[in-house]
Amino acid sequence: MKRSTLLNWLIVVAVLALAAIPVLFVEGEYGGADGIAQEAITESHPDYQPWFSYIYEPPSGEVASGLFALQAAIGAGVVCYYFGVARTKRRFAREAATAAAAAGGSANVSDRPQPVDARDS
Repeated sequence: MKRSTLLNWLIVVAVLALAAIPVLFVEGEYGGADGIAQEAITESHPDYQPWFSYIYEPPSGEVASGLFALQAAIGAGVVCYYFGVARTKRRFAREAATAAAAAGGSANVSDRPQPVDARDS
């Protein structure tokens, strides 16, 4: 097994342990910060009126959880797309530099065609 493969598996095990240990061994109720903040405000200022209300209130907790999961999936997709594009750009630049070096030239920025901007004309 290569060293990088072993390191990847150790990282996966560490992340799983960090997620599982609190769930298995820490007793208590898991709740969101919104509920705790609302309770603290209600206790300290019983006459407090919120400044605004929700635009959309999900009909149940399952729908709210599903919307949160959808939001997380979209965010992960955007982040992963960015990393994929950045990695591909780096790879293409490295391949272009290797090809230019093999051809006896250099892959300077000035050697590449520059994008045309309509505002320049």
